Order: sequence, then C-alpha cells, then structure tokens
Amino acid sequence: MFTGIVQGVARIADIRDKLGLRTFHIAFPDGFAKDLEIGASVAVDGVCLTVTQLHGANAADFDVMQQSLNITTLGSYIVDGHINVERAAKDGAEIGGHPLSGHVDFTAHIGAIRELENNYVIRIMVPPEWLRYIFAKGYIAINGASLTIAEVNRDESWFEVWLIPETLRMTVFAEKVVGSALNIEIERSTQVIVDTVRHMMSETLGPLLPALETLLKQQGLSTDSLLQNVNSTIKK
Repeated sequence: MFTGIVQGVARIADIRDKLGLRTFHIAFPDGFAKDLEIGASVAVDGVCLTVTQLHGANAADFDVMQQSLNITTLGSYIVDGHINVERAAKDGAEIGGHPLSGHVDFTAHIGAIRELENNYVIRIMVPPEWLRYIFAKGYIAINGASLTIAEVNRDESWFEVWLIPETLRMTVFAEKVVGSALNIEIERSTQVIVDTVRHMMSETLGPLLPALETLLKQQGLSTDSLLQNVNSTIKK
C-alpha cells in the first residue's frame, strides 16, 4: 500500500529490453533507497513495481511486464525522464493522502493548464466510462500523487485539480504539457460504493431505470449526481 504522498522525483538512468520485460534502472534522490531491499515495492508514477536489483544506496532496477507497459504510461518513457516515486507505506505510517494500491486503472491526458498566482490548474480529459467514479472534492491519484478533485464536467469528460507550489516542487507535474499522458488510480471506496449502488438500482428498478434517467436528464440531473449524494452521505 502507498499513501499518495510523493517522496521525491527520480530519474530513469537506463532502459533495457528483454523477452517480455523491460528493465528500468532508476536513480533516486539522496536517501530515498536507504534500507531498500530486493523484493520491496516502490510506486513509480503511481505504478507498483518490485525492486529486482540494487545499485548502491541511490539506484535500483525494476522489471516491468509487457501488460503493465501497455496499460500505463511506462511504455512511452525514455532515458533521463523524470518520475514520481514513493516507497511502500510501513505499518502505522501516517496517511497524508489516501490509501493507494499502485494498480493503475486507466491513462488520461492533459487537456489544458492554467497558471494562476500560487496555483497551477490542470484539466484532465477522462474516458467517459470512468467519470462515474470521479466527484468534486473526492480523492484521485495522478501519477501516484493523492490529489483532491476541484471540478468535474461530465458533458465534456474532464476534471480539474489545483496544485500548490509545494506539490509542483515535489513532483513531475511542472514538467507536463498539454497532451501529456498520466496514470490514474481511482479511489477504491468510491468505486465500491458507486458499483454497489448502481447494481442495486439496476436490480430494483430494472426496466424503469431508463425512464428514471430520462426524467433526471429533463431536470438537468443524472444518476451520477444521485450517486455523488449517496457517496458523500456514506462517507460522512
């Protein structure tokens, strides 16, 4: 498990391809790899990877399967690229963000960036099928960083996050541009609540559900808005 609090920015020092695997040699910030062991887990831009070889106190190798390369941004990375890194949480660790599994759900891309005084706003375009799990003021993990969703536009399939200067300093987000791909992990309790309620609505209403959705749409609402209210109530 990870906390979603990025502990530093690392550098991809080398990439080697093997049969069915790609090995990343990653150079860490000073002190990051202290007491790190082979077999330990590290979140690399939000992807849980296993240490396969250590190189002194500040570098390690990670083998990545082809499947992981295909469904995350790792398949497009190049030597000297920068990445967010976080070590697995220890028992009793303070959860400054929200619990993460390191299992990426989907990739998205940046649709727009706005730079305001002491704030940096990133608009992220989302595949429509994932919007049901994304609510304003909810948590989401982007490249392994736990962030709060500021606004959601379901008609245009995007959400926004606002970053403070400290977040920009400790992560790779300041290097991203419009069109950059990002790893997204949705918040698990939100997914469970949404899926459970949608299943219950489908079972209870059955053929009446499309009629309810039509009625809600006429009122400028949707089943997603109902789910947001249910999710907020349950989490209070």
